[in-house]
Amino acid sequence: MPDLTHLFLSASYLGLFLTVFAESGLLLGFFLPGDTLLIAAGYLAREGKISLAGVMLAVAAGAVLGYLLGYWIGNRYGQQVFLRPGGKLLKPEHLARTRAFYEQRGEITVVLARFIPVVRVVAPTMAGVSGMPLSRYNLYNVIGGVLWAVSIPLLGYGLGHLVPNLDHYVLLAVLGAAVLSTGPLLVAFLRQRRNAVSENGK
Repeated sequence: MPDLTHLFLSASYLGLFLTVFAESGLLLGFFLPGDTLLIAAGYLAREGKISLAGVMLAVAAGAVLGYLLGYWIGNRYGQQVFLRPGGKLLKPEHLARTRAFYEQRGEITVVLARFIPVVRVVAPTMAGVSGMPLSRYNLYNVIGGVLWAVSIPLLGYGLGHLVPNLDHYVLLAVLGAAVLSTGPLLVAFLRQRRNAVSENGK
């Protein structure tokens, strides 16, 4: 097992908690290899290097609390963004559609969003924007968070038995997921910067 992976996952469950919390609540999921990291943690638990129960508890806590923060951000600031005059991407009619969607499908969305990387990042904020009642939201937040925290590490735990020498690929998978997540954003940033330089040079 590569030392870097072992340090990243087992030095402290706090690191795992903070990673999941940031991915779930701070709109940073595009930068973080969430599912891959949990699979790696499950594998390390099978190897006896960390506790599977500890992994699940850390992930569940980070997931539930992160979604609460995401909901609060959306509820507190989201409507201001949608209703801001001159908005191009977020408009008042989009707010109405978001409210209607969460009124009809909010519960299943909050649960299933955990398992869809991009949707997982925006679902809690949009739930807050929609005005979904907190008590109803939090019930399904806990259900989805616990299901995700149990099932994905268990997948890694099981893969350790099915895939020989999985430890050789864990670090590469985590790093690869991080690169795939941040790569498009880096390309967009560099392209925007190049365009700005070109315009200034005219």
